[in-house]
Amino acid sequence: MSETKRILSLFKELYDGSPWIDINLTSVLQNVSAEQASNRVLKNCNTIWEITNHLIEYRLNVLQRVQGKIIETPNNNYFEPVTDTSEKNWKDTLRRLSKVQKDWIEFLDKVDPDQLEKVYTPNSMTYYENIDGIIQHDVYHLGQIVLLSKQF
Repeated sequence: MSETKRILSLFKELYDGSPWIDINLTSVLQNVSAEQASNRVLKNCNTIWEITNHLIEYRLNVLQRVQGKIIETPNNNYFEPVTDTSEKNWKDTLRRLSKVQKDWIEFLDKVDPDQLEKVYTPNSMTYYENIDGIIQHDVYHLGQIVLLSKQF
């Protein structure tokens, strides 16, 4: 199995499969309502919704990096307050997450494995390290979402 196929498998498993950690993004988020997602459970912490938006934007950021674009991460690190906390907007957020997942799957299906060794100049990391980093990033924030969702 090629390295790109292994990475593709990790992306799929973490999103809606059976990853080593026994939970995935969709199984956790599908049980969260808009009200719960927007509830600031801990005073100085992000909401589930803010974390989910952050995940989406970081996934887009890194996808653009490995497609050769130089991306500057904003000062807010993609953490912004959610102003429309309707159920419709929450469903739209989950659809955006699904869309970026599909974009990653399409990219990983087509990428030449040799491309993984290219270096993304701004952080001096290979594309492989950037991709591995986004998987680690997703797992880290999934843990936060799980902890916050246990408060309901």
